[in-house]
Amino acid sequence: MSKEKSGGALLAGLLVGGLMGAAAGLLLAPRSGRETRRLLKKSADALPELVEDLSATLQLQTAQLSEAAQQNWQETLNRLQEAIAAGVEASQWDLPSEPRDVTPRGDDRETL
Repeated sequence: MSKEKSGGALLAGLLVGGLMGAAAGLLLAPRSGRETRRLLKKSADALPELVEDLSATLQLQTAQLSEAAQQNWQETLNRLQEAIAAGVEASQWDLPSEPRDVTPRGDDRETL
């Protein structure tokens, strides 16, 4: 689960970092204004597809995280129910009012 979560974060970080790096490179590059505008337009045209891909990735990661959280919650509830049932069962045992004699008798004694 942790690898899936970090994989989505890594992808998002790479996409955002790539966009920022591309924008900075275009603005700081020694190109003519016409060429820079052409590259900016090309990058801007690709932006909707990039946002759509990022959105789909985030939705998938959210669904996986939600599913994992529900599964963990259900497992926790099951363990809690088992512990409560064991506690109820243990509280219903009849405890002897006097201690029992557990001394071995006759054939039960071990020979040394």
